[in-house]
Amino acid sequence: MHELGYVYIMTNAHNTVLYCGATIDLFKRVSEHKNKTFHNSFTQRYNINKLVYYEVYTNATEAFEREKQLKAGSRKKKINLINSINPDWQDLFPKLPNEAVEELRKIRKHFK
Repeated sequence: MHELGYVYIMTNAHNTVLYCGATIDLFKRVSEHKNKTFHNSFTQRYNINKLVYYEVYTNATEAFEREKQLKAGSRKKKINLINSINPDWQDLFPKLPNEAVEELRKIRKHFK
């Protein structure tokens, strides 16, 4: 069975720095960024701790391909993407567990 994949964009408190990433465990990965688990990392240096955008994929490979696409795109495209679902740039992390469960339900219906 395929692992789910996630693409995400995070920023700092002033929304001045954007970070794109991909993972198979979004909750864990964002927690690592917020807790500054990896010393001297880009996200630690620039205080990136706010999840402002994410996408869910039924296949982790697709998520990692999408990450490359996002990283190659302009800052303006990333900002437009964030504004399309999160115009106030609120931290989506507190809502993540409930939204992730809902996404899983949608995906499972697709495979039935």
